[in-house]
Amino acid sequence: MSKKEDINKEPISDNGVEKEQLNSETEVAAEEELQSESEILQGQLAMEKDKFLRLFAEFENYKKRTAKERIELFKTAGQDIMSSMLPVMDDFDRAFSEISKTEEKELLKGVELIRQKMKTVLGSQGLSEIVTSAGDDFDPEIHDAITQIPAPSEDLKGKIVDVIEKGYTLSDKIIRHPKVVVGQQ
Repeated sequence: MSKKEDINKEPISDNGVEKEQLNSETEVAAEEELQSESEILQGQLAMEKDKFLRLFAEFENYKKRTAKERIELFKTAGQDIMSSMLPVMDDFDRAFSEISKTEEKELLKGVELIRQKMKTVLGSQGLSEIVTSAGDDFDPEIHDAITQIPAPSEDLKGKIVDVIEKGYTLSDKIIRHPKVVVGQQ
C-alpha cells in the first residue's frame, strides 16, 4: 500500500467512526428528548386525570346535596300552610272543650267529626302534635316557657304546670313550640 492510500484510508475510517459516534450521540439525544417528552406528557396526563377525578367528585357531591335539599323542600313545602292552619286547629280544640260542657251532644259530635277529619288530613301531610301535659319535665329545646309561677306542689318545681298552647312538628321539625307555664324552683 502506498502512503497516499494509507492517508486516505485513515480519514475515511475516522470519518466512519465519527459518523457512528455522531449517529449514536444523536440517537441518545433523540432518545432522551423522547423520554423527556414522554415524562412531560405523562405529567400532563396525570394532571388531567386529577382534574377529571376532582370534577367528577365535585359533581357527585353536587348531585347528593341537591337531592338532599329537594327532599327537605318536599318535606317542608307546606310549612307555611300548616302554620296558618294551626290557629284553626286551636279554635276547634277550644270549641270542642266548650261544647262538651253543654247538653248539645249532636253539636259536639259534629264538631268532633270535623276536628278529627282535619287532624287526619293534616297528619297525612306530616303534621303531628307535640304531646305535652302538666307534670312533664320542662325542656327548653322543645317547650317555650311564657311565664313562671310558684309551684303549687313540691313535685311540680321546675316542671310544666299548665299548657297554654299546643306545639306541632312537621316531618320531625318543630314548627310551633308548645307554650307552657313552669313552676318556680
